[in-house]
Amino acid sequence: MEHAVKLRSAEWFEGEGLRAFSHNARMRQLGMNPEEHLGKPVIAILNTWSGINPCHMHLRERAQQVERGVWEAGGYPLEFPVSTLSETYQKPTPMLYRNMLSMETEEILRSYPVDGCVLMGGCDKTTPALLMGAASAGLPTVFVPAGPMLRGNWRGQKLASGTDMWRFWDEKRAGTISSADWAEIQSGLARSPGTCMTMGTASTMTAAAEALGLTLPGASSIPAVDSAHHRMAAASGMRVVEMVRQGLTIGDVLSPEAYEDAIRTVLALGGSTNSYIHLIAMAGRSQISLSLDDFDRLSREVPVLASVQPAGEHLMEDFYYAGGLRGLLSQLRDSLHLKRITVTGRTFGEDLEGAEVYDSSVIRPVDDPVSTEGGLAVLRGNLAPDGAVIKYVAADPALWKHTGPAVVFHGYKDLQARINDPALEVTKDSVIVLAGGGPKGGPGMPEYGMLPIPDKLLREGVRDMVRVSDARMSGTSYGACVLHVAPEAHVGGPLALVQDGDLVTLDVEARVLRVEISDEEMARRRAAWTPPPPKFERGYGVLYYEHITQANEGCDFEFLSRPGVNPEPNAH
Repeated sequence: MEHAVKLRSAEWFEGEGLRAFSHNARMRQLGMNPEEHLGKPVIAILNTWSGINPCHMHLRERAQQVERGVWEAGGYPLEFPVSTLSETYQKPTPMLYRNMLSMETEEILRSYPVDGCVLMGGCDKTTPALLMGAASAGLPTVFVPAGPMLRGNWRGQKLASGTDMWRFWDEKRAGTISSADWAEIQSGLARSPGTCMTMGTASTMTAAAEALGLTLPGASSIPAVDSAHHRMAAASGMRVVEMVRQGLTIGDVLSPEAYEDAIRTVLALGGSTNSYIHLIAMAGRSQISLSLDDFDRLSREVPVLASVQPAGEHLMEDFYYAGGLRGLLSQLRDSLHLKRITVTGRTFGEDLEGAEVYDSSVIRPVDDPVSTEGGLAVLRGNLAPDGAVIKYVAADPALWKHTGPAVVFHGYKDLQARINDPALEVTKDSVIVLAGGGPKGGPGMPEYGMLPIPDKLLREGVRDMVRVSDARMSGTSYGACVLHVAPEAHVGGPLALVQDGDLVTLDVEARVLRVEISDEEMARRRAAWTPPPPKFERGYGVLYYEHITQANEGCDFEFLSRPGVNPEPNAH
């Protein structure tokens, strides 16, 4: 088949020079005959499988299906193992390493003889990391989402990974369930390969990838173990070969309109607060300006339509059967940019043709939403000059407007040491404040933000309180948790200056977060504040610490998001 563009890999393999001879000789060493690869699009399959990432435990098999698709379309597949960012196990947080995987992705695609790529991920940070790196590399790209796991089960109850872990942990601490109950729940919470089956960060970000136009239509909703997932993987391999032949790159897909549609999608899903950070970082790699104000503006326009935990009642398996993301997007058609191109080579509107909703209790109609607004709010005030976020649709509405005295913790170890001290002066009206959980202070901005309710209050029946931090929280989490306070305490943000007993005001409707002290008192405390020492002394940690931006800027490295083009490697 005639190519619309010259193959990039030809720079390695064509010609009579010594380098081309060497490259082809090594292909013979790999056991490949010339006709198996010469003149064919070479497709890199970047696989985040590992033995300690349960969300991706099936991706080794799926990579074989992607390879099958590449072969069938006349391409040549090459699988590359890349960093696995396991939300469950990697400490202090895989957010610390998101940018490292993005760098690895970009440099592998840049330095090897590949013409296009298939990215395989899903666990929270893998999706933005892979897409950030691919956006910088600029090749034809298709994303294959890992897919959500099957719903959990305990004594006939549906269990939601993450969300029900938090819920039942509170009940165990309150004494309403036994250790034996807790052990049973542990065995029933996560029953198959795949990402969390709630609308956590994983499902939020894979849905955002689909809304951006970077997956095949419907790909993000398919459960990990469904045979449709196998077929989607093979079809993705076939499609990327055609993208190479057509000269359709990731840069052609990632437009300002695509990012706006992704934000609308996240809001309609009642998605994770983490999406704010990731989408801002991803847009930065596309040299597209995106700010918290864009999210808040759209949040006031977009209703929540997906009744999926933690902001609703159902789980991702139910969402898939109800019509999946295509079904939800069909409800938003009038507000989407339907003429932009996607990886299919068709328009976004064409990709949505025939989409329907089959269960309106799971994917609600626009005139009967879960919430009339997007459920995510950007807050500002003297406590968060550069912004903070709250997923208020997953909080007790009685707390959407609240003023209470601060109970302050400086760092997570301080929180762990004192939160359950019987002598701690705290009531249900208090505002629990954690300073020191941000990008530099965490380090890495860990998911500390669903701050625990003290045991003594749980025993009194308290199940939600206003909590404020510069940390993040899991997309599976819930409660009146104000997150991503910027600038963070570690760099001298106002959060570092809050003291026990200060009155803190949250007003979701007014989009306000403030501490009720005068500007003069704030200035006095700032003058007395001493910067903490750096968290790292060597290695990647130092690179991270010296170059990480704040939450409102996407927590990317400045040198990765700045404009500029790097030269192609000299393959000869």
